[in-house]
Amino acid sequence: MSVKPVRHTMYGKLILCAALLFTAACSAPLDNIDKLSSVELDPARQQMALMEVQQLQSKGHRVWCVPFARNVSGVNIRGNANTWWGQAKDLYDRGSEPVVGAVMAFSKTRKNPMGHVAVVSEVVSDRQIKVDHANWKRNKVSLKMDVMDVSENNDWSAVRLKSQPDTFGSVYPITGFIYPEAN
Repeated sequence: MSVKPVRHTMYGKLILCAALLFTAACSAPLDNIDKLSSVELDPARQQMALMEVQQLQSKGHRVWCVPFARNVSGVNIRGNANTWWGQAKDLYDRGSEPVVGAVMAFSKTRKNPMGHVAVVSEVVSDRQIKVDHANWKRNKVSLKMDVMDVSENNDWSAVRLKSQPDTFGSVYPITGFIYPEAN
C-alpha cells in the first residue's frame, strides 16, 4: 500500500488546520483515546464546524452556539437557541435520552435568556455525558465538556457542566434532546 503525498492547496491547509485545532482543543487525553465510546460524531462535520469557528475568529467575529451545533449535528434549525425545541416539533424526533449527535436544548433562564444548545459527543453513563459546544465560555469552543444529570427524576431536565477543572457549576434546566435524523 502506498501513501500519496498531500498537495499543499488552500483546501488541504484548511483541513490540516481544522484537524490540528480539533486535536489541540479536545480535552480527552490521547492515552485515553481507546476508552472513548465507539459511537462518535461525524469527523467531517466536526472539522467543518471548527474551520468555520477559526475563520470567524480570524475576522474578529463572534462564535455562537447555534451555528456550531447546527454544523456539528446536522440538525438544520435556525434562530435563537431557546426556539430550537419548538421548531424541532414535527421536523425531528425529540426526547429526554442523550444520544451521541443529539442536540441538548437548554431552557431559557434569566441568566441565559436566549437559551443554549450543545451536541452530545459521548454518553459516559446514564447520568453523565460529554458535549461539544460554542460560546459557553465567551467566543470559544469547548469539546468533550462533562455534563452531569442532577434532575430529581433522573430525566435529564437539570444538569451541571464541568466548565472549570474539577468543579461542576450551577444547575441549568434542559428542555430535552433533539435527534439529528429528520422526520
